[in-house]
Amino acid sequence: MKKRIIILGAVILVVVLGASAAWLYAASLVRTEVERLALADGETSPQLTCGTIDISGYPFAFDIACADAVVVSGDVMARVPALRVSAMVYNPTHLLAGATGPAEISDAFTGQRTALAWSGLEASLRLTGMRIARLSVVADDLAWTDMLFGDTTLASSPHAELHLLDMPELYDGDRQLAALALYLRADALAVPGLAIAGTALEVEAEMTGLPDDLTRLGATPFLPTWQQSGGTLKLVSIQARNDEADLTASGELALDAAGRPNGTITIDSQGVAERIGPMIEEPFRTLVLGVPGEDGRHANQLNFNNGTLSSGLIPITSIPPLF
Repeated sequence: MKKRIIILGAVILVVVLGASAAWLYAASLVRTEVERLALADGETSPQLTCGTIDISGYPFAFDIACADAVVVSGDVMARVPALRVSAMVYNPTHLLAGATGPAEISDAFTGQRTALAWSGLEASLRLTGMRIARLSVVADDLAWTDMLFGDTTLASSPHAELHLLDMPELYDGDRQLAALALYLRADALAVPGLAIAGTALEVEAEMTGLPDDLTRLGATPFLPTWQQSGGTLKLVSIQARNDEADLTASGELALDAAGRPNGTITIDSQGVAERIGPMIEEPFRTLVLGVPGEDGRHANQLNFNNGTLSSGLIPITSIPPLF
């Protein structure tokens, strides 16, 4: 009996030591990958640097804490006090993340400086292989502020959420292309500069022609690659409504070989023209929203073709290539 206990104890010790060694080895690989993000050029793929990196969660999880994070993408730089990402050892394709705000955002090209604050920001990412199965981001007490000329509120919402869902029926395995459905919601949205307050916003969209491997994102410029893949953006529904006005829109857009948007968007609204009257002069207001009908509602179709934006058959303006 004593010998069996000793053998059992030795087996348990070996298993514990082996699991510990495996966790430490995996943790070192995770740290290496996080540190490698700091070597990105910030142009073709975002660059992330951390003031300090801490990895904990032994033995069942990996909890990565990045303090004083700086993210650079093109001319845009964002500073975030803290980022955290967690994954269970037995389920590494399900990631949970969060962030401590506010995030300070600066644009080297325009000189703009803004801040995005929140009281809570949580995200969840599930993968199928390296393809997004579901990405959800939920935030409370969002406030976007202009920091260049004092603290001027640009937009705010007490609750907002974003969800991306895989559309397996549109998956193209031969070309390694995926499709995602998007749902965005913002409660009581306020945009003081546009005299918008207490507005419920919902957006539903579908996007095709996306790479099915997250590691390929940023390897090449996104828009040219998306265009060459035949990608489309379908605006299933955009709805904005408050006590004084409402607007709905839908349509579909794609890019031509020159990077110009092609497609149509239909708009139906009531009370919007009156609210934006002081900000958009005629005839542009009517060209965008359309002529009101007998019921007072405005309806219109915007056409994008070969670099020209038209209201019906009437050209409004030219649109430069997006890449």
